Amino acid sequence: MAALITGATGLLGRQVTKAFERGGWKVTGTGYTRASPPSILKLDLNSTSDIEKVLEDVKPSVVVHCAANRFPDKCDKDPEGTRALNVAATRALAKLCAANSIVLIYISTDYVFPGTEGDAPYHVTSEPKPSNLYGETKLGGEKAVLEEYEKQGDKSSGLGVVLRVPVLYGEAESPAESAVNVLMDAVWKAQEKDASIKMDHWAIRYPTNTEDVARVCEELAKKILDTKDRKSLPKILQFSSEDRFTKYEICKLFAEIMGLPLDGMVANAEGNDPKAAVQRPYDCHLSSQALKDLGINTSTMDFKGWWRREARAFRK
Repeated sequence: MAALITGATGLLGRQVTKAFERGGWKVTGTGYTRASPPSILKLDLNSTSDIEKVLEDVKPSVVVHCAANRFPDKCDKDPEGTRALNVAATRALAKLCAANSIVLIYISTDYVFPGTEGDAPYHVTSEPKPSNLYGETKLGGEKAVLEEYEKQGDKSSGLGVVLRVPVLYGEAESPAESAVNVLMDAVWKAQEKDASIKMDHWAIRYPTNTEDVARVCEELAKKILDTKDRKSLPKILQFSSEDRFTKYEICKLFAEIMGLPLDGMVANAEGNDPKAAVQRPYDCHLSSQALKDLGINTSTMDFKGWWRREARAFRK
């Protein structure tokens, strides 16, 4: 069993690589700016010939496509580059994988949904309607994957799968890798004299650990390969923790764990600034039911417990 992980140097990709290695797979990772051959191959996903060569060399039975421009603010600052990576490169990869009957698990996002108050939870059958460029491009990637596998007909039926996940946290090389991890920095900044940090207390998040997502990817890959009638397999799946927080509530929890005051932080319940370049959804809670129906383990780590361990904040 050979697996190829794109974005293997990133927050999620590192854990996906570890999960497949633990599962007994021969794993090859790819990266770009942080590639370190031979363990992590350098791959320019904007080059079809580069993708083709890596697939020929590795001969994977499964590809997990983690690589993406995944920060909404950065997407807005580079729309052309974001579309190239999140949509065009995804299509090129999907086309080659589908033509060679390779399983492709495409990591997508809860931001494909509008997150309108009262709409959640969203099911795999819910209609996507992204509210920002990041969500638009990830939805474009979803469509590209499903279209390319559809073109190949029966021989690749059921091999191309979309897996939507929410905001992720986990073991990070730097806090900035995660929109959750970076909030620990905000708590420390709130300790500075005369600090008055405004923190969102409106949008609801469901932070999910990268190790849990990685485990789901590995179980899903085996499930697909072990299924004889792949036409019956769902093409879109979702996975989310049920831990429910605003960013301010996460900061409050971090402060409690660290035994720090939070006087230097102000809860901001005003919602989106109409003038803001990036409009964020209110609540994009994903239902994991379709994944459960497939027999995949959807249990998740306890958010508070994981952070207590990470911060070494043990109490008797």
